[in-house]
Amino acid sequence: MRVSTLVLNLVLILILSLFLGGSAGFLVSTSLIFPLQKEVQSLEKEISDLKQAIFDSPFPADKNPGSPIYFPQTNQEQLVIKAVNSALPSVVSIQIIERVPVYEEFGEIFKFFIPIPGKTEKKKVGGGTGFIVSEDGLVVTNKHVVASSGAEYKAVMQDGKEYPVEVLAKDPFQDLAVLKIKAKGRKFKPLKLGDSNKIQVGQTVIAIGYALGEFSNTVSVGVVSGLGRKIVAQGGGMVEAIENLIQTDAAINPGNSGGPLLNLQGEVIGVNTAKAQAENIGFAIPINEVKKVLAKIEKYGKIVYPFLGVCWTLVDERIREALNLDFDYGAIILSGRNCPYAVVPGSPAEKAGLKEGDIILELDGEKITKDNSLAKIISKKQPYQKVNLKVWSQGKIRAIDVVLGERSS
Repeated sequence: MRVSTLVLNLVLILILSLFLGGSAGFLVSTSLIFPLQKEVQSLEKEISDLKQAIFDSPFPADKNPGSPIYFPQTNQEQLVIKAVNSALPSVVSIQIIERVPVYEEFGEIFKFFIPIPGKTEKKKVGGGTGFIVSEDGLVVTNKHVVASSGAEYKAVMQDGKEYPVEVLAKDPFQDLAVLKIKAKGRKFKPLKLGDSNKIQVGQTVIAIGYALGEFSNTVSVGVVSGLGRKIVAQGGGMVEAIENLIQTDAAINPGNSGGPLLNLQGEVIGVNTAKAQAENIGFAIPINEVKKVLAKIEKYGKIVYPFLGVCWTLVDERIREALNLDFDYGAIILSGRNCPYAVVPGSPAEKAGLKEGDIILELDGEKITKDNSLAKIISKKQPYQKVNLKVWSQGKIRAIDVVLGERSS
């Protein structure tokens, strides 16, 4: 609008100069030019301020003056670039180093390799991702990334610097682990942790990770596809059920495990943990679960959980009909392939008199259902807290008080 006004004023000056001519034209032109000069100067200042705002923005211009500068085309693109640039210094590639046999090569056309007896070497055998959550170098990653007790682990920063890491704790129930970077005197930039209770299906998310253990700082963008998912995950020689996951279509490939899932504010809302055997279905542990883990480490020096000590499965229609039950909820105590004991010897459950075949219907008044499992309810409690169970046993319902124990990594 201001540019159009300037153009009209200049046209007016030209016309008056032509018609009036001489000094009169000069005087009229001058009287109009002085205000125009002020307009031009003001407009130039606005353009200069706009340029400065762009170059001072969190979307850094290319430091090489000879290179072209890319300007984001949409507001969403600006937010993605800002979030990524802010997060990258805090995302680390976790390298797994193990001692492996040295092989000798034989053959000219058809080559084969034979291990040299007694000769080994340290080699990178895999990788994952982690992200920094404290200035002194605490790193959150997946438990299956650091599953090997005989391996060494290194954290590789965005700037290429490598540091050894110590595994501080592994979560006994969730696919989470906390590491400590060994870098005396260095302060790190932690990522800001968001609130996973505020996540909405459909919101944009960003995943960053060490894709395939080869391509560090790989960025993918997608949306939250679902909430409260439950899967059975495999990795690092472990098989475990994980509940209350975030589902996303942002690409989560092998090696991305343990990396951050960010919102457009650059806050971590989840820890990338697994992908389904299908296109564009990945899962992340909500960041609020990580906050609980970090609080436990700060308080106890380890990850601790309340412990009841039973192996169970949810009551379904088949179990209800087989036992002729008049209810369709609860956790029936049963041993199984991965549970040699229905009731763990010496556990709080055994001390309270629970037996295989008993059905726990409620814990502290909360019904045990598909969406509110026994594990989920217990996770809200504290070790050594007294709880009340409503239990069906041999056709009768009774109340049992139990003092929970402690399970730690």
